[in-house]
Amino acid sequence: MRAVRKGLVLGLGLLVTLAACGDRTPVLMNLSSDTPDEFGIVPNKPLEMPEDYAALPAPNPGGPNRADATPEADAVAALGGSPAVLGRDGVPASERGLVSYATRFGVAPDIRTVLAREDLEWRRDNNGRLLERLFNVNVYYKAYRRMSLDRYAELERFRRAGVRTPAAPPEPAE
Repeated sequence: MRAVRKGLVLGLGLLVTLAACGDRTPVLMNLSSDTPDEFGIVPNKPLEMPEDYAALPAPNPGGPNRADATPEADAVAALGGSPAVLGRDGVPASERGLVSYATRFGVAPDIRTVLAREDLEWRRDNNGRLLERLFNVNVYYKAYRRMSLDRYAELERFRRAGVRTPAAPPEPAE
């Protein structure tokens, strides 16, 4: 009997020690970051030989380079727009009315840090039970279940309100 208690206490102590070695930041999706982020790699534009060397701009250390990637301007051009019409804030003149309407109640300049802090608190509060953390069980969907929408209930709500939903998915087969 005494050996069983001793083994139980030793096992419990080992379990607590192992649980204390965990990461302090909760990772709900348990994604591995061992691989490179393919969206973080932006290749430079190809080098071009200028027709006239005298037309080259003066060197600007630390400034933009002609071979640097310009993802926003490239995306605008790929979608049929003109990168030249973008203002200093990156908003085309044709969309300033939309931006001013969307920001009519003000804009929080620190919204990203506030949301990151609130999300970290939420994930810490919903990090899973001891065995879920111990066996690296994914608790992401369980933690955010109350915030998710039932797409079919929303579709039915829109249809009852008279909103046309031609691109909506078909009803699920039962």
